[in-house]
Amino acid sequence: MAGNEARYVVNEQLAGRPLRNDAVGVTTAITGQLVLDDRGRFVADSSAISIDLASIRTDQERRDNFVRRRTLEVEQYPTAVLRPSGLRGLPWPLPREGEYTFQLTGELTLHGVTQPSVWEVKASFTGGRITGAARTHFRFADYQLEVPRLAFVLSVQDSIRLEYDFAFER
Repeated sequence: MAGNEARYVVNEQLAGRPLRNDAVGVTTAITGQLVLDDRGRFVADSSAISIDLASIRTDQERRDNFVRRRTLEVEQYPTAVLRPSGLRGLPWPLPREGEYTFQLTGELTLHGVTQPSVWEVKASFTGGRITGAARTHFRFADYQLEVPRLAFVLSVQDSIRLEYDFAFER
């Protein structure tokens, strides 16, 4: 989907570096759609966003290889899928113009585990286009993920932030 980018952000402390930094993995390999019925509810069998986890890249190939093989285990669990179920704080019918802050609820499946998920969303409506950003966060254990442990990584914060910049056409 053009104009869409997904990211994970994890804070880490690398050996030989004086300060903590954020490891940011990015991909544009995103597919899916969101379909609402005439009452503003998601059509369950038609609404899902899927992310190809093997395509995520950071600034370090060693980190990427480790995360793909050992943390995400993309051979067994190649995608993350968000199945939305509701919108909180967004007027219906959907606005044609303006900026709105609201929550998107749903279920996120990652690493073979499905959990309820709440995303904080800021969106801009311009005619037939909806653009914006959504964020959520969780702990590694929530999705049975192991906190990465490598010789060059002193510590990893037990919190993963997911970010999704989106551009949808009506």
